[in-house]
Amino acid sequence: MAMATISLSKGVPLLKSDAARPSDLSHLKYVRGLVFRSEPTKECLRRKVFAGPSMRAVEPAKRSEISSPNGSVTIVGTDSLLELQSNNHALGQTGANSDAPRKTKIVCTIGPSTCSREMIWKLAEAGMNVARLNMSHGDHASHQKTIDFVKEYNAQFKDKAIAIMLDTKGPEVRSGDVPQPIILKEGQQFNFTVRGGISTEDTVGVNYDDFVNDVEVGDILLVDGGMMSLVVKSKTNDLVKCEVIDGGELKSRRHLNVRGKSATLPSITDKDWEDIKFGVDNEVDFYALSFVKDARVVHELKEYLKSHNADIHVIVKIESADAIPNLQSILSASDGAMVARGDLGAELPIEDVPLLQEDIIKRCHSMQKPVIVATNMLESMINHPTPTRAEVSDIAIAVRQGADAIMLSGETAHGKFPLKAVNVMHAVASRIEASVLSSVDPPNQLSSHQSHMGNIFAYHATTMSATLNTPIMVFTQTGSMAVLLSHYGPCNVIFAFTNKEKIKQRLALYRGVMPIYMEFLDDAEETFSRALKLLLNMGHVDEGQHITLVQSGTQAIWREESTHLIQVRKTS
Repeated sequence: MAMATISLSKGVPLLKSDAARPSDLSHLKYVRGLVFRSEPTKECLRRKVFAGPSMRAVEPAKRSEISSPNGSVTIVGTDSLLELQSNNHALGQTGANSDAPRKTKIVCTIGPSTCSREMIWKLAEAGMNVARLNMSHGDHASHQKTIDFVKEYNAQFKDKAIAIMLDTKGPEVRSGDVPQPIILKEGQQFNFTVRGGISTEDTVGVNYDDFVNDVEVGDILLVDGGMMSLVVKSKTNDLVKCEVIDGGELKSRRHLNVRGKSATLPSITDKDWEDIKFGVDNEVDFYALSFVKDARVVHELKEYLKSHNADIHVIVKIESADAIPNLQSILSASDGAMVARGDLGAELPIEDVPLLQEDIIKRCHSMQKPVIVATNMLESMINHPTPTRAEVSDIAIAVRQGADAIMLSGETAHGKFPLKAVNVMHAVASRIEASVLSSVDPPNQLSSHQSHMGNIFAYHATTMSATLNTPIMVFTQTGSMAVLLSHYGPCNVIFAFTNKEKIKQRLALYRGVMPIYMEFLDDAEETFSRALKLLLNMGHVDEGQHITLVQSGTQAIWREESTHLIQVRKTS
């Protein structure tokens, strides 16, 4: 049987009160032990959070071993004596710290308002974590410039990373070009035709040849995500005749949806495959795959990436009615999800969208996959310098629900106030996180299928971090342990050191993870010391602060496969 080791070298080997014996912790309000089963169930035996106004870390006289029928845990100590103070609140609780790093990541769509080198730098400094390339607009030359600017920024910093997400156009149905906006009025007759190049006061073309076959009399057509709506009255071989229900200004290339239906188009179009190849050539970090209807298309894309030796993760965009019955299999096949609420609310009743958002976030959490909440988050800031109060609440809800990232679309792509939009999103997310963390809850229970030792140690590292109110430090070559820690929701930041630039980029999407690039040495202790000094020099930690260090995961670094470590270290 493998022995799990919790090493507390140079740190806290055992906790007790000032006057208590090492084994007497009964007076403490809450105690959480680090005892666990090493059998497949990995059921935790003690779960309550440890709290107290003042604790002392006392060195035991010798190596001690805790035995149970399910395995043994060894506590390894040294000759240090440390005082841990609570700063006027119980250990394991945090106050509203405005200086704490924001955990929820921000995705910014790059467009005409932000595609310059100067603006990308400013977005990054304002809080952008992921740069989104919307392939529905622009060309490869313009997107290439954005990629080059982002990579130039990343190369200058060890502790800052902007991931690149390529968002495919997908099988979108759009209206054709119009020389000037057409004003639609309630009750007006208006037509859509599959004949190309048509644009008059009462008729405009559509880019989808089977549009006439897909719609039926009585269907509700939504233009631009529901900004305008029309009802189908009749149709001919090449014309759909409608009556305007809700009018507005019809501009070029507006998105068309049929309420409750998805277009019978392939999820990955010929243009998408060209864009995907462009992403492979430029080694982007993520694809956001549009209008996914089933898991088959995700597997198809992953097979393509595998055949091209491309290490790019696939984020599925949940935005079509057809995706909902297949939601579980789609998420299982993917590397993460985006709740694309615009088209989702166009194809389904809008009152269902908040419930679907919550459901998708919960499902992604259970699968330990990242989830992005997108569309209309600060829509009013496209034209106005301040958000609506409802938009602020929308951000707050996504943060409270535990979204890994929240996204800006038109706000940063073509809006008048892109930097202000990022500042608002950063400020709201930071404030809500501080409020949520004012009382630390235990991490989520381990489910029966999460039997890998990495899950158990991620759970206990999160517990220790909450107990001692410390950040977490992890060293990873695959990113897997940082991802595990992220999804157990620690109340403090996760410093994820990696010697792989690709992993540094990818981890930029995950909630609470600050990826840092550093070359690993052969000697573990020297690497740990260098990492702590790096954090001090960069101002991420203070002199004398404690950090929870965890060594676990799928790939062993400086340890035996059967040995997993949690340590508490003091910066100096």
